Amino acid sequence: MAVTGAAAAPTTPLLQWAGWRHLPRDARDTLFLLGVIGWTVLPHVSHLPAWCSLLTLTVLLWRARLAIVNAALPNRWVLIAVLLLAAGLTFWTHRTLLGKEAGVTLAVVLMALKTLELRARRDAFVVFFLGFFLILTHFLYSQSLPVAAAMLVSVWGLLTALVLAHMPVGQPSLRQAARLSARTALLGAPIMALLFVLFPRIGPLWGVPQDGQSTTGLSNSMRMGSVAEVAQDDSIALRIRFDGTPPPPGALYFRGPVLSHFDGIEWQAQPPSFGAFAPPRRNLRTSGTPLRYEMTIEPSRLTALPLLEAAADAPQLEGMRVFGLPDLQWRTDRPLVERVRLRAEAFIDFRHGPVTPEPSLQDQLELPPGYNPRTLEWAAALKREPRFAAAEPRVLAQALLAHIRTAGFSYTLAPGSYGDARGRDAVDEFWLDRREGFCEHFAAAFVVVMRALGVPARVVTGYQGVDPFSSDGYYIVRQSSAHAWAEYWQPGNGWVRADPTAAVAPERVNRGARLLPARGFVAGAIANVSPQLMDRLRSSWEVLNNRWNQWVLNYSRGQQLDLLKELGVASPSWEDLALLLIGALSSLALVGAAWAWWDRHRVDPWTRQMDRLRAALQRAGLSAAPHEAPRALAQHVRVRFGARGEPLAELLDALERQRYSRATIARPDPALTRRFVARARALRGGAA
Repeated sequence: MAVTGAAAAPTTPLLQWAGWRHLPRDARDTLFLLGVIGWTVLPHVSHLPAWCSLLTLTVLLWRARLAIVNAALPNRWVLIAVLLLAAGLTFWTHRTLLGKEAGVTLAVVLMALKTLELRARRDAFVVFFLGFFLILTHFLYSQSLPVAAAMLVSVWGLLTALVLAHMPVGQPSLRQAARLSARTALLGAPIMALLFVLFPRIGPLWGVPQDGQSTTGLSNSMRMGSVAEVAQDDSIALRIRFDGTPPPPGALYFRGPVLSHFDGIEWQAQPPSFGAFAPPRRNLRTSGTPLRYEMTIEPSRLTALPLLEAAADAPQLEGMRVFGLPDLQWRTDRPLVERVRLRAEAFIDFRHGPVTPEPSLQDQLELPPGYNPRTLEWAAALKREPRFAAAEPRVLAQALLAHIRTAGFSYTLAPGSYGDARGRDAVDEFWLDRREGFCEHFAAAFVVVMRALGVPARVVTGYQGVDPFSSDGYYIVRQSSAHAWAEYWQPGNGWVRADPTAAVAPERVNRGARLLPARGFVAGAIANVSPQLMDRLRSSWEVLNNRWNQWVLNYSRGQQLDLLKELGVASPSWEDLALLLIGALSSLALVGAAWAWWDRHRVDPWTRQMDRLRAALQRAGLSAAPHEAPRALAQHVRVRFGARGEPLAELLDALERQRYSRATIARPDPALTRRFVARARALRGGAA
């Protein structure tokens, strides 16, 4: 890239766009760099304040106009004023100048403002390295495949601009510079791959905390309607691959937060008591062989692990401690802010919980006074019936499920709001009046009625079911599979699962047929043309994205040691990994040194041609300095030989045009060299 010297006095402006090919090289290279900067900043727009995006766009357009019309760059006081304004707006927006958000905002502003100081190549190098730094900041927000592909284009563009900056003379085309930068990047790719595979992992590769709310939609609290909002999100919550035949959809319950405390409006998780952080094996009774599986969980910012019910032992997670609770929850010692992969076992046939009354069960009977009075009266009336007066909890639960099946309840994704403005008495309105809702409506009402009947009960949230077909061996659990069900306590048996949704919509549980929101315009148009096309496109993309997650983002220390095992190391350790890395890098260094030695002895074909021409001139009696260009040599020939040397001077002018014209010529013309040597010999002999 040849940097414009626009600080000098401006020349006559170009009033019209002359076309890309007809721009001066300085303007062309500057516009190309501005385009690369714009492409690099573009994915950040969703994270930047509106004023920052607008300011960056304004500065880049301003700089583009200065390049096109060859006008002078602004003085430093203008830049200082804009920088102080940007710093003030950053502090006003983020209340700090430190941290991720404020730092990225300032980096984008500095990147844009630095383009207004492109007076020398050193200024361009600052822009290049700011650009590479800005590329890294994208991975603070997302490490997805589209972001990686976009940043790969940015790296290629910045390398192309860097190559242009190292070609200060002539008119090298963008295509030539792009090819050279791509070739250089490919030469460095083996080293990059080697470091990726063998460099020790201190933690997960992309272990960068992410701001924002939970991305899974699950929460440690639930209001009526909250799960229905999650179910409208069709993004991926987790992927699971079974070692054997997968169980039927009706058995696939992924247990998340257990909600026991009810304040009349919201269900919340009961804080664990002291000493409760112990594996739940003591109260877990299993039968049959365990179902083994591998799971990849997307970031959730929760400590709850949505494992398949019921896990007897804690899975192993690198860099995290996993512990169990008596209610079958599994939690980590810190929120999941990154994608994790684990192996676990589940017992589909199990019983859990105490079999005799315990003081802790009293917490599962509490109902806030003054809330949902009509539902409590309905439960009292049911209890007064002779057949239910002394009935055990199992009989009462079956009666409630039968009531749901026969009393006109309906299952819908959009039931609307219940209760008053705060959600008070929502169970009354659902259970006795409107009778339409999503899974959390049925689960919450079921638990309230069971508690009113004197039976300990609680709400369990998580996911239920998987996609009907696997993708790349993995079954996908989506946000739309978010589910809420109930558990009640049965003496002699413990906690028993009851899913009221299955009573009104058995296809939801038994076949995993989720309610889905209407497709968007584009997706709907594709589905109307070919109903299977949209599913195939989504499946193909998810397979590609899953492989990216598994083999790049989730590449871990365990996989590094597994690689050593495949190479024949019986008991691999970090010392073996370090020795392999040192040996591989040393070998590559020797190869690079050998290549550099060979390249040092190569002579550029243009240099070789100029050496032959200078030698021919010296034999003709004209000294030629090594630094003089063909145009200067032509002038010396005309002065020294006059009209007799004109044919020789014309050949030098032709060489000047070939070497420095806009049309790129890869190699010198050997015919021109032969003609020049012959005419120089004739000139030395005195011929005309």
